Amino acid sequence: MKLYHTMIRVKDLDATLAFYTGFLGLKEVRRHEIGSEATLVFLSDEAETYFIELTCNHDGREYVLGDQFGHLAFLVDDLAPVIAEVERQGWWYRQSRPELSSKYIFVKDPNGYDIEVLEARKG
Repeated sequence: MKLYHTMIRVKDLDATLAFYTGFLGLKEVRRHEIGSEATLVFLSDEAETYFIELTCNHDGREYVLGDQFGHLAFLVDDLAPVIAEVERQGWWYRQSRPELSSKYIFVKDPNGYDIEVLEARKG
């Protein structure tokens, strides 16, 4: 597996983007709207080997510092053996909806942190 991205929740997407792109020099590489729920913006450096996912929920929720951490993400070539191992271990997991172009699962580590495992897009 390859460490892929870290997600943090943000309240002010424009101010956060200005900080990460202006001050830190990262670039926006992808943006995804999840209906009216949230906006996801992926940032990276020039190498594009690791990403920060900024998630801006649109429901007006407030966060306490520390609550913004979302999950660690790992990239695999084939998700099927990962799912088989998770099921063998008897761990709870949540799988991506079939209509989405991304294939992934979320599992919890022993501390309760979310771990996302994504299948690399082919082609």
